[in-house]
Amino acid sequence: MGTLGRAIYSVGFWIRETGQALDRLGCRLQGNYYFQEQLSRHRTLMNVYDKAPVVDKDVFVAPSASIIGDVQLGPGSSIWYGCVLRGDVNSISIGSGTNIQDNSLVHVAKSNLSGKVLPTIIGDNVTIGHSAILHGCTVDDEAFVGMGATLLDGVVVEKHAMVAAGAIVQQNTKIPAGEVWGGNPARFLRKLTDEEIAFISKSASNYYNLAQVHAAENAKPFDEIEFEKVLRKKYAKRDEEYDSMLGVVRETPPELILPDNVKAPQPQK
Repeated sequence: MGTLGRAIYSVGFWIRETGQALDRLGCRLQGNYYFQEQLSRHRTLMNVYDKAPVVDKDVFVAPSASIIGDVQLGPGSSIWYGCVLRGDVNSISIGSGTNIQDNSLVHVAKSNLSGKVLPTIIGDNVTIGHSAILHGCTVDDEAFVGMGATLLDGVVVEKHAMVAAGAIVQQNTKIPAGEVWGGNPARFLRKLTDEEIAFISKSASNYYNLAQVHAAENAKPFDEIEFEKVLRKKYAKRDEEYDSMLGVVRETPPELILPDNVKAPQPQK
């Protein structure tokens, strides 16, 4: 973007800021303070009773996720868009390098019929697939819970075990290490291969890297996001074949260069 373009962008930005300031002033003069109300009352981190979430500084929590009450998140973990972790009547503990994918729900049980206390405990390098439900259960290190699976009170998923997508695991079921369970109700299907066990660790590592990209994007200020929109609009219309005929070389601005761990989209043939 040239000097003129930057100047126009800056003028537009200050006009919008001035308009918002005038709106606030007008509301005050009318005795109306509703302009202070946020558009959304959503809180990513929320206390319940005297319990507050404890989140490591290296955790990615998506802006639309909800971490409520007695929840502990270990380093390198990621809580994705639309997830709810509600530690109100008991605690939730999540280890390091674990990913809880979009729209999943993690809750707890105060106790079962026999009086056993049922927090939810999830270990290190665990993958919880999209829209899974975990309630008062334990998932050991490097286990895998597929998309849409449901784990009920007292379930234990041991290390290197896998719950298939859509499975419903009944109360107090133990899934042994190295096994795949699936169905409704979930039952033993087969043993995991060495390649599948290695995939579980790889999945956790991939999600850690992807979380860094999303964290960086979500940390951008509003004016930087708007500036990038202008750049993308400008460079999206370039015709590389026509430029090559004219001998024109257009360099991609550094703001649009993707991180090394993100694969660039392939052009359609």
